[in-house]
Amino acid sequence: MKKRLLLIIGILILLAVGFFVSKKINLNPNYEVGQKIDSLNGVAVYYNGGVGNVDGRALAEDGYNLGLKYQCVEFVKRYYYEELNHKMPDTYGHAKDFFDSKIKDGEINKQRNLKQFKNPSKSKPKINDLVVYSETTLNKYGHVSIVFNVTENEIEIIQQNPGPFGNSREKYELTNDGGIWRIKNDRILGWLRK
Repeated sequence: MKKRLLLIIGILILLAVGFFVSKKINLNPNYEVGQKIDSLNGVAVYYNGGVGNVDGRALAEDGYNLGLKYQCVEFVKRYYYEELNHKMPDTYGHAKDFFDSKIKDGEINKQRNLKQFKNPSKSKPKINDLVVYSETTLNKYGHVSIVFNVTENEIEIIQQNPGPFGNSREKYELTNDGGIWRIKNDRILGWLRK
């Protein structure tokens, strides 16, 4: 019985170490960390390897903090800075922190100086909106992406750091029930708009 318990504990330790290492290293031999894999309006999307990989801090030429290199936050802040000429008052925070659940639908999120909409909302998502995702068991920081296409029944997003084998672009179903718009993804908290 004691040997079996030690074996189970050993396996659990190996799994935990393996999980931690897989979030930090590049498991996909097709890309190198920092390699351009996509772009939106000329703003590059870079490959990050494991979702927990950090490769230093990215700063704009004027010193504005864009975030940790190749993370999802760094891409959306860089895009808003370069393409939309927008600086967020609060330049720090994890992806999930971009959404403030205390703010009413359609009001200004002062930390980001953006209008915030809850999922679901009376406002339909638009191109260039930031989509904010909740944390998960395997990702306590959440996620952010940018809407680049909207139809009557779906949105398409572009993202950085979806994981070593994730895609930089994804589609989500969009529904309208009595004037209330919902992105069909339980992790999506809402969206922010300049």
